[in-house]
Amino acid sequence: MRTATLTRATTETRVKLSLSLDGGEARIRTGLGYFDHMLMQLARHGGFGLEVEATGDLPVDSHHLVEDVGLCLGDALKSALGDRAGLARFAHAYVPLDEALARVVVDLSGRPWCEFHADLPPVVLGDGFQVEMVREFFIALAMRGGLAVHADLIRGVNTHHKVEALFKALAKALHQATRLEGAEVPSTKGTLSA
Repeated sequence: MRTATLTRATTETRVKLSLSLDGGEARIRTGLGYFDHMLMQLARHGGFGLEVEATGDLPVDSHHLVEDVGLCLGDALKSALGDRAGLARFAHAYVPLDEALARVVVDLSGRPWCEFHADLPPVVLGDGFQVEMVREFFIALAMRGGLAVHADLIRGVNTHHKVEALFKALAKALHQATRLEGAEVPSTKGTLSA
């Protein structure tokens, strides 16, 4: 069973998250409609079961909530992958959304790294989602999940399209990288851990 369930509680946020790498229901409620929409894209296009129930200090801003959900998703991914035996490990995806085009490349190496290159304006979408938090989400996911992520926004005009293309490309790359191709750990070292 490639699943994980966890809870994170701080003075700023509370996150309950369940992840199934092999599919299932997607139920998301964070209090940020646009962020919910992006997490639904991640679940749907990643082929994941994902349940997120999160609350946070949104009157301050969206930073703590979005970052903490990224940290929890990374922790859940790391747990659900186990020893990473049989994984495809490497994957990339190009995703267009109208005029926007994003590329995300991942390596489930056990070694965290994030390169995030996207021209995103410091604006707020929907009911309080700060667009600058997209980068922080990607970094949190990579650092806690033990994966290298290279995310590039190749082009785009509409901010909604640009962000959504990045999330969909992440989803497609993770979907491919987490597929099972055999029984061996895909590394000459014999292990995929930091």
